[in-house]
Amino acid sequence: MRIKFPKCDCLLRRLLLLLRPSSCLPSKMVFRNDPCGFTCLIMTYAAVVYADYVVVHWIVLQTMADSLWGAFNAVVFNMVIFLLLMAHTRAVFSDPGIVPLPQHRIDFSDFHSGSKSSRQSPNPKKLKTKDGGDVSPPEEDWTICTRCEMYRPPRAHHCRICQRCIRKMDHHCPWINNCVGEWNQKYFLQFLFYVGVLSAYSLALVAYSWSTGCPQCPKDVYIKQSRILHSVILVMESVLFGMFVIAIGCDQCEAIFGDETLVEQAKKQGPYRPKKPKMALLAEVCGRSHPVMWLLPCESAPRSVDPAMNYIV
Repeated sequence: MRIKFPKCDCLLRRLLLLLRPSSCLPSKMVFRNDPCGFTCLIMTYAAVVYADYVVVHWIVLQTMADSLWGAFNAVVFNMVIFLLLMAHTRAVFSDPGIVPLPQHRIDFSDFHSGSKSSRQSPNPKKLKTKDGGDVSPPEEDWTICTRCEMYRPPRAHHCRICQRCIRKMDHHCPWINNCVGEWNQKYFLQFLFYVGVLSAYSLALVAYSWSTGCPQCPKDVYIKQSRILHSVILVMESVLFGMFVIAIGCDQCEAIFGDETLVEQAKKQGPYRPKKPKMALLAEVCGRSHPVMWLLPCESAPRSVDPAMNYIV
């Protein structure tokens, strides 16, 4: 794809040509080989499957089998599960905003061995590529990642687990085995929302089944005890996951409305831009479509325009 450069000096043009990634559209499937991430994924799917089993087998079929109310709850509950799994899958496998490596790596040996003042300088005068060529740095708001050995756009940070720089990185979440970044934060928010809905729905169904009793249950003591045991476990699971997503959701809302990611909050770097309306900040994450469409995982996450390269990435 042809790159359209903004109005800038010749040195910046040559640098961007040199650092041009091999793929200008890095929208690809990703998956991390992280043992902690694998464990959290298995726990997530096991918890969802168990909740569906308890609701359908021990609540709906035992207390609402002869009514349309039971069929309605079974269908709606599984629709929420479908949306949850769809949002979770997209959050797991979507590119969070990986900054592509340049075709020609830059030699930062002088930068590493320089004085403290030169290392802190955001705009060193000249660096060399691995093949011996000279190159000037980009604009001052770009930073240097010494681990990836490249320049990275503003608000990008290096993830030690993914081993790459992520655009507008918020944090690395083991529950999706991926980073939460600029391009998949929408799916992560949808995942949190549907987990909260599923937890509240489960608690409501358990409360309804306990309040109405179980007139259709056989008088077998083992079946009654099993139903009570599964209901108690489901309540504990729903409360635990519900409190978890409420806490994470509050952190996400604070980061979005404050226009400051969790990484930036930890580094105390401060907001990068003047204060914007909350709906405008939320639209940057969820897209410019109608707010109702923000709940659907089938809608693609919004993509931004790279500030140094005038093309959509």
